Amino acid sequence: MSSILLGGFQRLAKANIGQAPEKLTRSICNMGLTETSIHNKLSERLKPIHLDVINESNMHNVPKGSETHFKVIIVSDLFNDKSLLQRHRMVNELLAEELSGSVHALSIQAKTSQQWEDSNHHITKSPPCLGGSGK
Repeated sequence: MSSILLGGFQRLAKANIGQAPEKLTRSICNMGLTETSIHNKLSERLKPIHLDVINESNMHNVPKGSETHFKVIIVSDLFNDKSLLQRHRMVNELLAEELSGSVHALSIQAKTSQQWEDSNHHITKSPPCLGGSGK
């Protein structure tokens, strides 16, 4: 196993401390290269308290196994005293490579730890896809 991949697994494990091991193993095994890259970059630079990277490509008119549409739910103390626009820019800057490549759409829910607690860990549901040739 490559050291890059192993390092990604180690960072993923650290970011998900407290998760049941079998859930963590399933999430590692199901992550594609782009999803892993997104997860690793956000984990390393933003030190999240909570991080979900969800591949929503299956909800869209793209080939099976695609990594084109993602939702990121990230909670970080680095977001304190930052506007929502500043938080989104922080995430977008870290993921510039992915966004200029295969990632077509990125939904971001970036919260402070206080906002996360106040929301009772609520994650906004993604709307159905209305685009593509499969309308």
